[in-house]
Amino acid sequence: MQLILHKYPYVAFSRRSKVRSYLILDDGSCFSGFSFGADPPKVDDLPELHEFSKGVGEVVFNTGMTGYHEILTDPSYTGQIVVMTYPHMGNYGTDDSWSENGPEDRLLPRVKAQGFVVREYYDGPVPPGRLSLSEFLKKYGTPGIAGLDTRALTLHLRDSGSRNGIIVRPAAEDSLDDGELKKVKSYLNSFPSMEGRNCIPEVGITEDENIISDGDLKLVAVDCGTKGNILREMKKFGVGIRVLSSGASAEEILELSPQGVLFSNGPGDPATLDGLIGEIKKLVGKVPLFGICLGHQLIASALGARTRKMKFGHHGCNNPVRDELTGRVAVTSQNHGFDVDEESLPGDTRVWFRNANDRTIEGIINDEKRIYTSQFHPEAAPGPHDSLWIFRRFYDEMQRFETETGGEA
Repeated sequence: MQLILHKYPYVAFSRRSKVRSYLILDDGSCFSGFSFGADPPKVDDLPELHEFSKGVGEVVFNTGMTGYHEILTDPSYTGQIVVMTYPHMGNYGTDDSWSENGPEDRLLPRVKAQGFVVREYYDGPVPPGRLSLSEFLKKYGTPGIAGLDTRALTLHLRDSGSRNGIIVRPAAEDSLDDGELKKVKSYLNSFPSMEGRNCIPEVGITEDENIISDGDLKLVAVDCGTKGNILREMKKFGVGIRVLSSGASAEEILELSPQGVLFSNGPGDPATLDGLIGEIKKLVGKVPLFGICLGHQLIASALGARTRKMKFGHHGCNNPVRDELTGRVAVTSQNHGFDVDEESLPGDTRVWFRNANDRTIEGIINDEKRIYTSQFHPEAAPGPHDSLWIFRRFYDEMQRFETETGGEA
């Protein structure tokens, strides 16, 4: 495997530490930069790393211009190193209250991404009470690398597809020697692909039940790596929210007599989650179901559809999506590397939303079975309110279900 070194001469942040580091991809591409945040692993550390160690993972690019704190704390980025296509990051600092970790404050690391890659890192003062981006990453053990050519890196990932990579430090001051490069290449060749990886055990609650709120209507949220704002949006309707772990059975869910069940976003390959898909099958037609991102893929799989790995996925907050029922287009936030194969959808299920760029499925609907899903993240609302109505749509369905059935599944 040939080493391809990409050098970028301009670095727009203070080189206080002057720690040279490298982002190396599994195809031999090598991007040179400087470290910020937590120290990246050294080559000698490679034997001790596991598939969820910081600094190593699938490298994906995100097209958002801002929102780096929310991106870093999104559980769906577990197992991934995030490259920002916008060139300048860090100027407004970070605040833990912006974190998207999920239901309430859980005792889990707030930064879920494995690493962060930027062209220019801002190293100046931030508003009082906030941490700098570098301090935030360091606090949660996550390495960052800046000063490299993210445009060339993004084009490479777009053309060749998302691929595994590692942020690494050399033993010497400035460069990796041939022996170190050989070790890195060997390690990346043995690192598992995101296709076939089950990342759910790394996210979500582990206790049996987490009560978020009380209300006349009850929503059960199955936590596969829930973003916190999903629950905050549903809470606005005054519903009672009970969060269960992804290991909850259909029987345990139905025992709570919910008027709706939400399957959350999360990381990894949905095709590995046979057990969870099997439990969803038992719920279909018995209670209204709402799926977001991974939850959408899981519900589609429970209906008999297939999922597939995308070349480089959709990651960003400027993705246009068309409502196939109305023709309206919304600006959406997305983070997914898998999608649902439209040809495998059952005949009684319609495409609800479609990506305006590549026409991939962004949501499905089945009124008879009370199923509603969204591949994108309606709670993120970059529009800013383009897709928040989807939560109202599901809440209305919960009300109809209660009226028509008395809440009995």
